[in-house]
Amino acid sequence: MIQKLIENIKKTNAPIVVGLDPMLSYIPEQIQKTAFAEYGETLEGAAEAVWLYNKKLVDAIYDLIPAVKPQIAMYEQFGLPGLTAFKKTVDYCKEKGLVVIGDVKRGDIGSTSAAYATAHLGRVAVGSQMLTPFGEDFATVNPYLGTDGIKPFLDVCREEKKGIFILVKTSNPSSGEFQDRLVTGAVGEHGTDGKPLYEVVGEKVAEWAASCMGDTYSYVGAVVGATYPEMGKVLRHVMPKSFILVPGYGAQGGKAEDLVHYFNEDGLGAIVNSSRGIIAAYKQEKYAAFGAEHFAEASRAAVVDMIEDINRALEQRG
Repeated sequence: MIQKLIENIKKTNAPIVVGLDPMLSYIPEQIQKTAFAEYGETLEGAAEAVWLYNKKLVDAIYDLIPAVKPQIAMYEQFGLPGLTAFKKTVDYCKEKGLVVIGDVKRGDIGSTSAAYATAHLGRVAVGSQMLTPFGEDFATVNPYLGTDGIKPFLDVCREEKKGIFILVKTSNPSSGEFQDRLVTGAVGEHGTDGKPLYEVVGEKVAEWAASCMGDTYSYVGAVVGATYPEMGKVLRHVMPKSFILVPGYGAQGGKAEDLVHYFNEDGLGAIVNSSRGIIAAYKQEKYAAFGAEHFAEASRAAVVDMIEDINRALEQRG
C-alpha cells in the first residue's frame, strides 16, 4: 500500500492528505436539516449528516488528492451510527481510488494490539469466512508500550501489504512534556549524554521500518508535527526510509516553507495533512464568498491553494 500512496502522490503531484474530521458545527445547516428530517435529532441523524457532508467533500476533491485521513473519534462521538458513517466513508474513498489513513492512534499489547490491527488493517475469521472489519490502508499507532504494541501491527502489515504511521513528535503544544525529555545514556547530536525521547523513538521506528520494507519506502511511517520543523529535520535523517505524516499545517500554524526538510531529495517521503482548513474552508474569510451552500467548492479551492503552497516551497528548496 505504500507503493499505491507513492503512485497517487506522483499522479496528483500533491503530497497532501485531507483529514476528514467532521464536527456538526462544520456541517452546513441544509445538510443537517436533510439528515434530521429523515432520522430526527438523534445519533442516527447526526451520523447521516456526517456521511452526506463527507460524500460531497470527497466528490469535490478526490481527483486532486492522493489520500484522506478520517479521525475515528469524530465518528465515535455519535456512537454506533457514527462508526457506520466511518465505515461508509472509508469504503467510498477507496471506491474513488484514494488511500485511506485511519487516524485511530491505537496502542496496546499482545492479543489486544493484534485485535486492533485486525480491526483496522486486517481480516477476521468468522466461521469459514475471512471478513474485513473497517478496511483502512494505514493506521496511526502509539508506540508508548514498545515493541509489544507494534509487532502485531507489523505482522498484519506484512500479511496484508498495508502500513502504519507511528507517533514520534506530535504537533500539539504540550507534546514536549514527554517527547522532548532527554533520555540519559543515549548520546545526543553533539555528543552530550542524553537525546530527546522523540529521537529515540525515531531510531526505533527506523529499526521497525527496515524489517517491513516496500520497494523504496517502508510500510512503517512516522507522525511528525509541522509545528516543530527543526525536530522534523533531524527526524528525516533518523528515519530515511519512512514516510512522514505531517499534521499541524495551516490551522495549527505550520507553514509550507518550514516543511521542505521533511521530504527526501527524491521529492517524496512526506505527506502533509490539513483537516478543518480544507473541510471547513467555507468558514474562512478567504473562501467565504462560496457560502455554506457551496462548501464543497470552497474545499476544492482550498485544496488547490494548499497543493500550490507546498509545491512552491519544495521548488524553492531547489
